Amino acid sequence: MAKILIVDDEEKIREFVKKYAVFEGHNVVEASNGMEAIDICKKEKFDIIVLDIMMPELDGFSTCKELRKSIDTPIIMLSARGEEYDKIHGFEIGIDDYVVKPFSPKELMMRIDAILKRTQKVANTQNEVFEKDTLKIDFTARIVTIDGKKIDLSPKEYDLLFYMVKNRGIALTREKLLTDVWGYDFFGDDRTLDTHIKLLRKSIAPYNNLIVTLRGVGYRFEA
Repeated sequence: MAKILIVDDEEKIREFVKKYAVFEGHNVVEASNGMEAIDICKKEKFDIIVLDIMMPELDGFSTCKELRKSIDTPIIMLSARGEEYDKIHGFEIGIDDYVVKPFSPKELMMRIDAILKRTQKVANTQNEVFEKDTLKIDFTARIVTIDGKKIDLSPKEYDLLFYMVKNRGIALTREKLLTDVWGYDFFGDDRTLDTHIKLLRKSIAPYNNLIVTLRGVGYRFEA
């Protein structure tokens, strides 16, 4: 059972999500806007946050930025718009997943369960460190440093990098990366993967050549 915060100014949407989350055995707390969500998160801890973009007072993007200053709780963003810009911007500021309205409750629950399983798996991982010249990756602490300086990555960038490093030297198909890193049979297009690879390469710029593109196949981490 997980503790979920649902943030949406539409009461019907909150009730809709809560109904299925409670049915799955989760504990749900609601917030009607971003400011309320921030206040709640100062007092309570959550396993995952479902956050709408279009809200009064403080939109989802601004709310996410503020939350990321103090917590790394997984965030699934909801939006009535499916523009690529919104998705890329969301991933850049640290969301874990993006769902376009109207959505299937089954799909949303699958995404929530996948993220929860992945975060639990990471929490149970024994101490493990990977080093390549000045690049150091601490899997347990979720810390990446280059030349001794900490590199800030989004939650999904961490997941993608850790997965590729642990499977270094192996040709990873696009389908396998989407299934294993996102944790479910991906419903969106694979541009999501390309976007994250692009962001990850930018984040680890001095070592971006370690992520090799395999045309027509996928990617491989060489080290």
